[in-house]
Amino acid sequence: MSGHSKWATTKHKKAALDAKRGKLFAKLIKNIEVAARTGGPDPDANPTLFDAIYKAKKNSVPNDNIERARKRGGGLEAGGAEYQTIMYEGYAPGGVAVLIECLTDNRNRAASEVRVALTRNGGSLADPGSVSYMFNRKGVVIVPANGLDEDTVLMAVLDAGAEEVNDMGDSFEVVCEAGDLVPVRKALQDAGIDYDSAESSFLPTLSVPLDEEGAKKVFRLIEALEDSDDVQNVYANFDVSDAVLERLGAE
Repeated sequence: MSGHSKWATTKHKKAALDAKRGKLFAKLIKNIEVAARTGGPDPDANPTLFDAIYKAKKNSVPNDNIERARKRGGGLEAGGAEYQTIMYEGYAPGGVAVLIECLTDNRNRAASEVRVALTRNGGSLADPGSVSYMFNRKGVVIVPANGLDEDTVLMAVLDAGAEEVNDMGDSFEVVCEAGDLVPVRKALQDAGIDYDSAESSFLPTLSVPLDEEGAKKVFRLIEALEDSDDVQNVYANFDVSDAVLERLGAE
């Protein structure tokens, strides 16, 4: 699990710097629009929207784009699309289970793009329910290390409902029940601890260890899925050692 989290965090940092920045922006803006439509356009009264805006700002999405998305989603400005959330389940090479969360205004297009990305990269679609039981919905807050140690972070969030704090090198992953996400995030704010993102996520209950070759195949498949504008998040139950991550990162 930690291997997957570390890989995802590193990848998002790279995405903020390279050609995929535009795609990352589009997904963060879509998150804001959907959150505003679902829970209203006031971030103070809508924690999901607050977190979506916060994450977008942390990834340098311009304030104008954020504000327009909030207004579109909240019905304060015309032009919002009717997005629906669809979960697909599948397998990557090596028997790795994959959950694919789509936010789309075209169900047929999303299904087609997911299927193509899977089959072209050695994966396959699975029946609903055949993969999802291997994941639990959790709240996840990513805290940049910035000189902090694990105990400091743990002490700040323990009473708010945090279950564990995982050291991922240059950041910490705080895991809690999805319903405790807001209290945990607020506990960090009250302690004056900066964080990069707070959102609900799907974490695997068991993981499949991968060697370098297996990791390459799985990463390629996940990147192909994330290349689709309709795919918002990809969750997978692989685990990759730091040594393998380092070798792949050097390529």
